[in-house]
Amino acid sequence: MGRYATFALFLAFGIAFQLSCGTEVNVKDKDDKLCLYANLMVNFSVSYEVAGNKSATAELELPPEVTTNGSECDTTSSVLKLNFGEGHSWSINFTVNGKMYQADYITFSYNLSDTTRFPGSVSNETTSVTVKPHITDVDMDTCYSCKSNDMIENDLVNQTLWNVLIQAFVSNGSKSEQISSCAADLPTTAAPTTHSTSTTPAAPVTNATAPPPTTTPTPTLPTPSTGKYSIKPDENSTACLLASFGLRIGYKQADNYQEMNFDPNGTTVSGSCGVNSSELVLVSNTMTIMFTFTNDMQKFRLHALNVTGSMSSGVSFSEANTNLSLWEAAVSSSYMCNKEQNYTVESLITFYTFNLQVQPFGVKKGVFSTAHECSLDDTSILIPIIVGAALAGLILIVVIAYVIGRRKTYVGYQTL
Repeated sequence: MGRYATFALFLAFGIAFQLSCGTEVNVKDKDDKLCLYANLMVNFSVSYEVAGNKSATAELELPPEVTTNGSECDTTSSVLKLNFGEGHSWSINFTVNGKMYQADYITFSYNLSDTTRFPGSVSNETTSVTVKPHITDVDMDTCYSCKSNDMIENDLVNQTLWNVLIQAFVSNGSKSEQISSCAADLPTTAAPTTHSTSTTPAAPVTNATAPPPTTTPTPTLPTPSTGKYSIKPDENSTACLLASFGLRIGYKQADNYQEMNFDPNGTTVSGSCGVNSSELVLVSNTMTIMFTFTNDMQKFRLHALNVTGSMSSGVSFSEANTNLSLWEAAVSSSYMCNKEQNYTVESLITFYTFNLQVQPFGVKKGVFSTAHECSLDDTSILIPIIVGAALAGLILIVVIAYVIGRRKTYVGYQTL
């Protein structure tokens, strides 16, 4: 990729030029002060459909010239959006988490009607994919740096980031010289082993026992509020993804277990709808959750789950599972489960859902299709079980009565 040592005065949300070390972007606020800085390299590998029901792969890279229209700066959230080519864009959303900030999700939109980059594509649509980046726990007033390759995989798109230098919340209009390096750039050294050379005798062991620690029972949380979420391809279209549920998160750290209800009020909803994969991203004040659904043309299922958040105690967490098989239903229907369900996403994270109904594919007229009910809700399964149990009980009673009757008759004959 060519590199151009070009220097320019960047206006707010103006044009950014790529320097020798990457695409350098200076985003300014309304007061013409620097509020977001980025210098990075990004490559894309995109799988798309061509004639004959075949697939092809396009290799793209972030070009030298981009625009930052759509970028936003705020005190608690910021968006960097890079637009390039014929309708392509790459954006990354940041939020403040206490004294740190993090990248919540990356959205890459690509226009399949661009015949230069996607020759032979049978689709002319603009497709979007949303993924969870590995940028967390960055100290405020510092730049996040990661020179190592960071590959973020998706069913259709793989993205590789490297030579990344980003400061999402610039204070006083000046980029910080302090660096927060990614884990991949840090040297790995074995922890030193220490040996005691003291000849001082060990303290005597006493038989006194410390009182057992007292634990405070975790208060029972109320049922979480049900949130209703939808994704539209554009403002003039009906929904292509629907979801409705109440959500509770359980997090375990050592022997400490905490739960928190997800608050749908004020939640930012984003995502994408695809043929084989759809995403729903929910961002609240305390949590970011990304649901990834897959479609095998007959059934859909929840395939991956990424969650990042902060508990009320101040503990932060970030967990992901990309090998799930939950909420399965036919593509032409929705999945429903009104009863409480719980799923262990990872060893530390547990999800609890209430009044759940989702449909990530095949939504018609913006409403849920006929629901496939979970076994907990399906009372038709309970009816034969109850009838069978009643019949078994009746048979048992008849057998017992018969045995008792026979025994009495036998005893009577012996008496005679």
